Amino acid sequence: MIDDLVRWLRDLCADYEFRPFAVYCKDKGTTDWPIRAENEPELRRILLEAGQFEALPKESAALANIVEVSLTSFLKSKIQAIGGVEMTPGTERGYPDLELTGPSLKGTHHAVDIKVARRSKSEKQTQSRITLYTGNTYFKYPEFKWPSILRPFADYESHVDLIAIYTLDEESLTRVTDLELIVQESWKIASKERSSTTREYIGAVTALEDLRNGNGAFASADDFYTYWRAFPFNIPKSVANQLAKLLAEQAKNAESD
Repeated sequence: MIDDLVRWLRDLCADYEFRPFAVYCKDKGTTDWPIRAENEPELRRILLEAGQFEALPKESAALANIVEVSLTSFLKSKIQAIGGVEMTPGTERGYPDLELTGPSLKGTHHAVDIKVARRSKSEKQTQSRITLYTGNTYFKYPEFKWPSILRPFADYESHVDLIAIYTLDEESLTRVTDLELIVQESWKIASKERSSTTREYIGAVTALEDLRNGNGAFASADDFYTYWRAFPFNIPKSVANQLAKLLAEQAKNAESD
């Protein structure tokens, strides 16, 4: 049984390495086929010398997607090898990125969201504030099954963030250096600031030491939920219409019961 999911995930990720190296361009450069290589480093050298690699994107969102895919693939392989835990990926723009359940978790469901952030030039904080949740939908109304979430927010036993912190190396093909993984319960790294001035996102603290140590702005999970559930988020017409539909479904179900 897994008694401490955060610790279990930290141990699981201890040997993770960022494997994506570059973009292979089949029509670029010159390569004599067939290639003969004894190992991966030799194959990499041959393709480098042939000029068939392009650097990974350095734009933050694009690079973050690559890191997230790499991490998801790594976790899937590790979890399948261990057994006792079932992993379900979320949708691209939904919550969470991964859902964990299974016998080792006593059948309970746990949300794991992967966050990728670049270090600032000072290397003491993230370049931008990490987003924890969308505040005006599934978070504010946790009893409903919103289209963007795998199940109602309230149905999750825990909410955990797996954060990948990296330094951008613009001169390297891989772009990502000094990758550090941090695993924390989401509320423990929450701030009292939104992560966007134009969107209804709940932001994390930015100092790396606070992220590592779980030193957010709240003394308890209850304090966190009380503060952010009372926050005056903007409710656009599309969200209001969806909420009205969910309330109508809830009333209909209550009548049938």
